[in-house]
Amino acid sequence: MKGLLFILALSFTSFSFGEEPTGGKVYGKANLSLVSQDDGRSSEWDLNSNASRLGIKGESKISEGLTVVYQVEYEVCIDSGECKGKTFKQRNTFAGLKGNFGMVWTGTHDTPTKLAAKKVDLFNDLEGDIKIAFEGENRVSNIVAYTSPKMNGFSATLAMIPADGEDVDQDGQDDTGLSDGMSYSINYTNDNLYLAIAGDQDIDEQDLVRMIAQYQIDALKLGFLYQKNQDNLGSKDESGYFVSAAYKTDSNITLKAQYGTIEDDVDGDEEQTLSLGADYKLAKNTKLYMFYTDNTDSKIGLGDAEFTAFGIGMEHKF
Repeated sequence: MKGLLFILALSFTSFSFGEEPTGGKVYGKANLSLVSQDDGRSSEWDLNSNASRLGIKGESKISEGLTVVYQVEYEVCIDSGECKGKTFKQRNTFAGLKGNFGMVWTGTHDTPTKLAAKKVDLFNDLEGDIKIAFEGENRVSNIVAYTSPKMNGFSATLAMIPADGEDVDQDGQDDTGLSDGMSYSINYTNDNLYLAIAGDQDIDEQDLVRMIAQYQIDALKLGFLYQKNQDNLGSKDESGYFVSAAYKTDSNITLKAQYGTIEDDVDGDEEQTLSLGADYKLAKNTKLYMFYTDNTDSKIGLGDAEFTAFGIGMEHKF
């Protein structure tokens, strides 16, 4: 309830310290799906809220070339009314300053590594989300970041995450520095082409690097991701790839498919995820969708653990 009251209060507030004070813009997304899922032991139907959210964002000009930016966002669990025991769960929330120099910002936010892969993950927030098989999909607190201005199609973000006394690199000593954890991305966008290289150091006890590409040919979008990651204890050394494709037809229907596989060189375990789906655009901000997902976790000596899901849903953005 406190989160909702904070959002409502900000939405009616004008910042008075700038030359051009502005109120915040309320935004959100309702994403509900009815899903039949089977893990090989039991099957059930669930109503899922899929990271539905409510937020406010805005900016206020302080002086020529300097602007305050802010965002407050919370997940709203429409299905059960509770997100892990809470009515609202914090999502990307930050404040910062931007100008010709770029933007400096701080708060709780997805890492640059996670953000770099959003374009190629076509089933984000659903059962086929890339995070099912791949490390690196992190939202972290206490983030201090800089995003460069876009120059000739290039932009970059560097984020530092203080550990607040935790032993994030597993060396037996508490970490108390500003950059105990780091995440970065370098992106290039030019017409129909998107390229990125991104990585983490000591984030969620992992060191990671990923390369991402997306290319659009008329109505067809093709995506690719390669990733390699190691944990700080030496018990995991993974590498794998992820591919996706989306084709927009002439009848407001978009056909989607994606596949990913990643293998651990330490113990030979392998995870695979396959998703097929279709979106039907009802209006500018509203769509109906359906999907099928098959996730397989193959462990040496234990066989395969398979999870399948079929769902239909609706998403509305405002």
